[in-house]
Amino acid sequence: MTENAAGRLLAAMPYTAAMGIELDSATPEEVTGRMPWAAGLCTTLGILHGGALMTLADSMGALCAFLNLPAGAGTSTIESKTNFFRAAREGQVVHARSFPLHVGRTVIVVQTDLGDGQGKRVAQVVQTQAVLPPR
Repeated sequence: MTENAAGRLLAAMPYTAAMGIELDSATPEEVTGRMPWAAGLCTTLGILHGGALMTLADSMGALCAFLNLPAGAGTSTIESKTNFFRAAREGQVVHARSFPLHVGRTVIVVQTDLGDGQGKRVAQVVQTQAVLPPR
């Protein structure tokens, strides 16, 4: 799949567009993207909501898993574990880097690292994606 095709796939997920998520690069080995801080995505004190961060990680991780699927197969998140390390505040862009830890016949495990513009880790997510056979 080309990066342009991966971008179209991400754009086909309306929720990611509503969250302001943008794709930077996409290969089976690594998917990168970003989400800018937005007031409507915050909790108190202008801190980006953890659910928004998880949405970014889930979207990038799912795309990474998709790029590692056999022809015609689909995928669905069956488990996700998030560790939060620091807040993302006004004016920051959160950067995501997803890469496969395991690509198997029935599951794909992807790690997504989220960081701020200064290279500090905001969160780390490890998700397990089921490999769904073609219908």
